[in-house]
Amino acid sequence: MKIGEILVKNGCLTAADLEKALQIQKKNSGRLLGEILIETGAVSEEELLTGLSEQMGIPFRKELLSGFVQDLAKLMPFDFWQKWSALPVKDQQQVFVVSTNPVNLPRTEIEKKLNVSVELAFGLADEIAEVLSHNYWRPSQEKSGGDISITSEPGTGENGATRENLLDLANKAPVIRLVNQIIFQALQQGASDIHLQPQESELRVRYRVDGLLHDVFKLTPQMHQAVISRIKILSALNIAERRLPQDGRTTVHLKDRPIDIRVSILPTTHGEAAVLRLLDQSASLFSLDTIGFYTDEMTRFEQLIAYDHGIILLTGPTGSGKTTTLYAALQKINQPGRNIVTLEDPVEYQIPGLSQIQVSPAVGLTFAAGLRSILRHDPDILMIGEIRDRETADMAIQASLTGHLVFSTLHTNDATSAVARLTEMGIEPYLLSSSLLAVIAQRLVRLLCPKCKKSGAASAPERPLQGCEHCFHTGYRGRTGIFELFVLDDATRQMVNQKRPSQEIKDFSVRKGMRTLRTSGEIKVREGLTTLQEVLRVTT
Repeated sequence: MKIGEILVKNGCLTAADLEKALQIQKKNSGRLLGEILIETGAVSEEELLTGLSEQMGIPFRKELLSGFVQDLAKLMPFDFWQKWSALPVKDQQQVFVVSTNPVNLPRTEIEKKLNVSVELAFGLADEIAEVLSHNYWRPSQEKSGGDISITSEPGTGENGATRENLLDLANKAPVIRLVNQIIFQALQQGASDIHLQPQESELRVRYRVDGLLHDVFKLTPQMHQAVISRIKILSALNIAERRLPQDGRTTVHLKDRPIDIRVSILPTTHGEAAVLRLLDQSASLFSLDTIGFYTDEMTRFEQLIAYDHGIILLTGPTGSGKTTTLYAALQKINQPGRNIVTLEDPVEYQIPGLSQIQVSPAVGLTFAAGLRSILRHDPDILMIGEIRDRETADMAIQASLTGHLVFSTLHTNDATSAVARLTEMGIEPYLLSSSLLAVIAQRLVRLLCPKCKKSGAASAPERPLQGCEHCFHTGYRGRTGIFELFVLDDATRQMVNQKRPSQEIKDFSVRKGMRTLRTSGEIKVREGLTTLQEVLRVTT
């Protein structure tokens, strides 16, 4: 019998409602009748699955979900189970894969990965999603006190939430465990950021790994407010305020590892989105010989940072590793006889022996104001997180001319463009040519995954990488730097004084031996470290 006839026979559906649904299906070819029946409210999901079970001979037993096997689930990526709205369960000695659509499941692939034969069964979408969200990637074996469902409680709607209701919801054991799971798994995957993005029908959880975002799993929209409220509590933000952006921070500990978390909350059309920046304070900082410099570049850079005055600038977009390179340089020259002061926004990692200051525009501590005070603090070496305006640029120039070594960053596409950017800010070319030692442009390229890379993959741009679970099926794992080291000499200083175009200065420097970012990347391709696609992605 057809599914519509079965539902009518079972008393779940009237003949009139079936006819209406069939008419809608005719106008929308390709849509399943069951979807239409549920969407119009003619039948419930449970009634539909009961009918499909009868039609196809595939069991539909709600109690099967209590037999969820976490060890089997971990043998396949979490997004696989979410994509198919499925999970593995065990009933006595038989393993079932319960799904909202078991007929189309890649059964052979599942049996190969799980290394067992499986039977198929129907399951309700919400119940499958809840089991996955509550049990997958649990960081500890801690049990919650009671089986509490994460759902919106009466009166906690978008316009009627009270602080007390939100506190109660956010402090329930499953919510605490879920947020812990999200953070724990991000740290396990080496993520730098966690993105919680509300959509109309789901809450997307995404991790930024090696500079790119990856969808990790999705939560039901009912969990959205509870999860965001829990994050607000952790970072001491106002949980009742949902109309304005908020920024906060917190520290969590994972096996005695302190993890600093910077939290940003932003209201969107579908509710509040959150981004969590993860900073592992126990992680060892990079050294100059591990960030990607070639031998000749590192030798030249070490000579530059040994100067007692002048400016060294790092350029590149956000996330290109400028701060990492600065920290590596400061560690190299951090000696007891030197007073090193930094002005950062924010202070990402604390280095023993340095005086590190975090800017706070809200109280008037801007880069310019902080730099003015630092110069009265008898520094030898200054690190300014970023030159953003004319005042900061002027003070950095004056500091370098009065016997200080100054490090800072700019946002430009290549090294020589920094000269044009500073002159556009109003810095006189003669001051710039007198103070600027070097500009280093840099990018981060992803490295080929050590577990799945194959010979020839790096130099074949048309050949897609297969990837593995270790690298999110991207083919890449980890990153390294590529650099464009522009060191000013007498000839280039004269060109700066003459206000020559940055492209002309760049062409001249290349003829004298400067590697461009593209050239630096091509060498790493030939060394089998990355691919042409990746170099083109970051240097175009």
